[in-house]
Amino acid sequence: MANKNNRVKSTNDIELKDRLVAINRVTKVTKGGRTFTFAAIVVVGNEDGIVGWGLGKANEVTAAIAKGVEAAKKNLIRVPVHKGTIPHEQEAKFGGSRVIIKPAGQGTGVKAGGAMRAVLESVGVTDVLAKSKGSSNPHNLVKATIAALGELRSPMQVAQNRGISLEKVFKG
Repeated sequence: MANKNNRVKSTNDIELKDRLVAINRVTKVTKGGRTFTFAAIVVVGNEDGIVGWGLGKANEVTAAIAKGVEAAKKNLIRVPVHKGTIPHEQEAKFGGSRVIIKPAGQGTGVKAGGAMRAVLESVGVTDVLAKSKGSSNPHNLVKATIAALGELRSPMQVAQNRGISLEKVFKG
């Protein structure tokens, strides 16, 4: 999953946009009849490197979405986005879903399926190649995509971890 260093602590100064990924109608049969509830998975992001997901459950769709947005604001992560794409290729798994995301050249667009597209557009990626393998369950796809984005490292982070000063890298 995402590293602790990537977590966003405060959402006060961030303008987040929410995207509905999936709604699931759940039916519970009791002796009094059927009871319908709704589960909504929502992705929020500022389209500039911050993204989070949440699951909301309620008796009405609008209430489920509102709860999902609140849950999503509580687990935001920061993702390195460079020139509209990601810094390097990354794979991740969650449950039966496996995702592969690769950087793409400018003008490529977001080549990704439904649940992955919502996450990648929310984080602000404009050019990326993505593939999902295994389960197409939107819950697991969203979690796997966010896990992959959470493992991304910017060139500056890699240089710091290796103990290389950035002045040497850029001078030659």
